[in-house]
Amino acid sequence: MTFQPGERVALEHTSDPHTLLRPGDEGTVRRFDPEQGVLDVEWDSGSRLAMLLDAGDRVRRIHIGDFDGWERVLEVLRAAGAAAGRSAAEWWAQNALGGRAPGNVRRRAREILAGVDNGDSAVLDGLPVADRYVLVEDRDRYAEHAPPDAPAWETLTARQSEEARWAWCDGFDEAAEAEVARQSRIVLHPHGDDRDLSHMHPDRLRVGGPGVFAGDWAWTTNAEGDLRIPVGFAGTLVDTWNGWAVFTCTRQVAEAIVSDQQAARDRYRRQLAASGVTGEWLDRMVDQALARLWFDGDVIVADETRVHDDPAAIDRIAPDAQGRYVVMGRSWTWTAVHPYDCDRITGHIPDPPPEPTS
Repeated sequence: MTFQPGERVALEHTSDPHTLLRPGDEGTVRRFDPEQGVLDVEWDSGSRLAMLLDAGDRVRRIHIGDFDGWERVLEVLRAAGAAAGRSAAEWWAQNALGGRAPGNVRRRAREILAGVDNGDSAVLDGLPVADRYVLVEDRDRYAEHAPPDAPAWETLTARQSEEARWAWCDGFDEAAEAEVARQSRIVLHPHGDDRDLSHMHPDRLRVGGPGVFAGDWAWTTNAEGDLRIPVGFAGTLVDTWNGWAVFTCTRQVAEAIVSDQQAARDRYRRQLAASGVTGEWLDRMVDQALARLWFDGDVIVADETRVHDDPAAIDRIAPDAQGRYVVMGRSWTWTAVHPYDCDRITGHIPDPPPEPTS
């Protein structure tokens, strides 16, 4: 019988009276001298006792079938691949989405997330991936990351070496794609964090569920030429009316809506004044274009008398029993919008619902 460095062996018998080794103890072959019958072993216990095979010492080779921790080895390799995948994705993001990225990174981030969700090869092919068919690195990866008690690379069957390679590559690809998506969410998220907001997509919104809302008048073109919503409002969809969304919101969100309306009126007033409109006509044109909103205690007053040329067009919006508001009026209409289209969101964005258990 011959032995190769790196092979795993188990002690069957030794005549050395002083060793603490016992039958069944395992180790790794360091060197074998077939002419002298000397087998140098680095035992897991720390012993360096050499086996004198010609003098009666006996060991048996540990085949891969004797190792009951192979799944654990694959998990360790998968985790090592995942760490490498995350690192590769972080470097990739610096050039695609970070400070070194050219062009409109928000647009690029939206394209990446859509491509990942849809499995678009045009997007996925541009992400960092492991090369599953470059075999030269397999041995080194295994030696670096496999647990100390794992079988030596030389003892693996062809199937086991392939499983080891694919475990590392699977971990790399899955982690790289997840990290790319996370980096894209950070770019787009109004709060600058990495939470997945796909559950807030308008297409997934149902009555009774959370959403982000804005008026169709809210879209503005930013300096990069993109249509954006300066502020969206978080709430709960409770109904639809003529295709518009009806939602309830907290007092905090209601106050932000009132403030945003006043800011819109102020912007329009400045535009008119810059064009030469003054005096009473300036006030009239602002009131005809945008309703007046204010709080009267806990009640929101929506004055649209000049918007509709109707002295009765005044609504008083009181909170419900839970202190929530439905901020709507005759021309006060809302649509559900994607959070990623908003520069800022007022109100609580809930986490995704838990995955159903089988």
